[in-house]
Amino acid sequence: MPLVLRCILLSALCGTVLAAPARGQTTPEAQIGPRPFYLVEKMKDGPLKARLSQCTGPFRKTDFSIAHRGAPLQFPEHSRESYQAAARMGAGVIECDVTFTKDRQLVCRHSQCDLHTTTDILSVPALAAKCSQPFNPADPATGRKATAKCCTSDITLAEFKTLAAKMDGGNPDAKNVAEYQNGTPRWRTDLYANSGTLMTHAEYIALIKSLGTKFTPELKAAEVAMPFERDYSQEKYAAQMFAEYRAAGIPPADVFAQSFSFDDIVLWNRTEPDFAAQAVFLDGRHETLGFDPARAETWKPSMAELKAAGVKILAPPIYALLALDGNGQIVASEYARAAKAAGLDLIAWSLERDGPLNKGGGFYHQSVRAAIDRDGDTLTVLDVLAKQAGVRGVFSDWPATTTFYASCMGMK
Repeated sequence: MPLVLRCILLSALCGTVLAAPARGQTTPEAQIGPRPFYLVEKMKDGPLKARLSQCTGPFRKTDFSIAHRGAPLQFPEHSRESYQAAARMGAGVIECDVTFTKDRQLVCRHSQCDLHTTTDILSVPALAAKCSQPFNPADPATGRKATAKCCTSDITLAEFKTLAAKMDGGNPDAKNVAEYQNGTPRWRTDLYANSGTLMTHAEYIALIKSLGTKFTPELKAAEVAMPFERDYSQEKYAAQMFAEYRAAGIPPADVFAQSFSFDDIVLWNRTEPDFAAQAVFLDGRHETLGFDPARAETWKPSMAELKAAGVKILAPPIYALLALDGNGQIVASEYARAAKAAGLDLIAWSLERDGPLNKGGGFYHQSVRAAIDRDGDTLTVLDVLAKQAGVRGVFSDWPATTTFYASCMGMK
């Protein structure tokens, strides 16, 4: 019997089969590995656990599974290796946070000024000397923590490309650079972080295109004064990002451009209507004093005003879409219900980013912390987001989990 046919028949063991062709080409089936099954085993007993326990595949690529910076639970974020891992796990959409170098070239970094925690720049003296703020060691006597600030705009593209990606993290108690760079959270891993490959935005586009996957670029807020070096404005920055998709022949329908800036969404509706048709407004209003997902009067603009301004897809943090009912069960929040009533599509961020959930999780589960006490609750949260909040997709640090859920539930 041919190997491919054996894998189809024994997908529970092989973990991979052939997916439906994408754009006329045959692509590998999602390889989800053991983690989703581990999460199922750790769930509370009930109908959802019973259903997911019976799910052995096939597991297919899905737009419901959105890769948050690739697969940063185990791979350096925004690296080639992280993107490839996400695609293998069935992510139908993969993210590049877009920022710029000193010579105005676009690259993938979560923040314009995170090179000191996401790359080895501090270990390269010639480039470390160009950082906005050089490494400053911790001083236990005064309580001062170790600090540094290295930005993509501090160096040229050629210099950026000499760096290696590492797991995001910095040790605040470090007395030297080596200690500072050894700051990976204990619940992640450095097994795949020895030589992460940094990506330009154009390289990301080429890679994701070759993988048959869709794009979600986020235009990052600049951490330098704009216009940068006198004439590089926010408008030019955005136009450059969209131009790179056009140059690569990418259909606007395959691009979910996103921004935390409401002004960016409004601008794109006027200047980039083809791309704005499915632009994503990343809702950062949770950082506003008084914001409450249960109280509509704290949402400014309102859901109706967002819709009227041209917002089509709204993406808040997971906790804003969840609440607890009178029985302590996780349900969709008032925020989620209001968004859907206003005709807004929803995307949630970011699953599997809190680390172990045995103590209730962190930022992303804060509204339902009382109901969270085990890793398996990840799938319970995912089920409420899908069935009650009605999200069209979920960002995840480990896309295999969202791929597994969507495949088991028959979602596209």
